Amino acid sequence: MMDWLELERACLSCQKCALADTRHNVVFGVGARDAEVMFIGEGPGENEDLQGEPFVGRAGKLLDDMLELIDLDRTKNVYIANIVKCRPPQNRDPLNTEQDACIGYLRNQVALIRPKIIVCLGRIAAMRLIKPDFKISKEHGQWFEKAGVHMTAILHPAAILRDPRRRPETFEDLKKLQAKIREVCTHTY
Repeated sequence: MMDWLELERACLSCQKCALADTRHNVVFGVGARDAEVMFIGEGPGENEDLQGEPFVGRAGKLLDDMLELIDLDRTKNVYIANIVKCRPPQNRDPLNTEQDACIGYLRNQVALIRPKIIVCLGRIAAMRLIKPDFKISKEHGQWFEKAGVHMTAILHPAAILRDPRRRPETFEDLKKLQAKIREVCTHTY
């Protein structure tokens, strides 16, 4: 396992897949490195690629608002990362080969942080981290446990922007998350 400095250096110089050829910035992750709660999306979009930080566009603003509803903050008590660290062209879903090339970096981040809770943002992250046949429309907000880590998935903020009618169920999922944080975390709140 690499330490933070080695890991970030490895990510920034990565050439393991074709996404390296078209990226502006590697989007490594952001947040508290002692976070008990980790949010994981699928990959950077255009704004993230340009700024080098996850979830900074409209979906990022919505994510920040969602976090604020349950007293979380990307700079204070959570860590946010993605399955792939480089933007797929036209924001398409990252291919399995791209995910495979990049997943070791995320695993290393998880090993360094040792979160008690992982929240997958959307279908791609949930299928990769929780189970391959994950159905986000049916299984969002449900809890799973893997290797002692509590895991759940909520709708991706971009999906909520596309269909605002999904906001109430996402609010319910956030309340369940808040209850789980109170149950298993010691220094998040």
